[in-house]
Amino acid sequence: MPMEAGRKMKLWQAGSCVLCAAINRRYKIDLWGTEFSGGWVTGRLLDFKVAGDLLLLLATPMTFVFRRIAAAIILLAGLLCLPLYLLFTAPGPFRTLVGGEWKTPLSANWAWDWWTIVGIATVGLAS
Repeated sequence: MPMEAGRKMKLWQAGSCVLCAAINRRYKIDLWGTEFSGGWVTGRLLDFKVAGDLLLLLATPMTFVFRRIAAAIILLAGLLCLPLYLLFTAPGPFRTLVGGEWKTPLSANWAWDWWTIVGIATVGLAS
């Protein structure tokens, strides 16, 4: 019986990792090649997102061999992807925390975007 529970936990972890990777891969893919990708702050956020994508892809098969190490990698990937989600959900507080010079004026402190909310939820689910 304990072997069955361990297998279910591995499948749950791998499945949530794949879901998080799929949502993260889909999220804001159209930002590459724009001015957003070359910014001092925003360019780094996209780099973090790419690193998170790669770590999620690494952690998925690793779950079946080294589950705890894969869980730590998934947590790190989630933390790397989260700032981009927070920028699009809470641009006002994000700009206040990060500072810097922004080329576009702030239109609202909070924004509701379904893909952002789903991304935050999947980061929480996978972590």
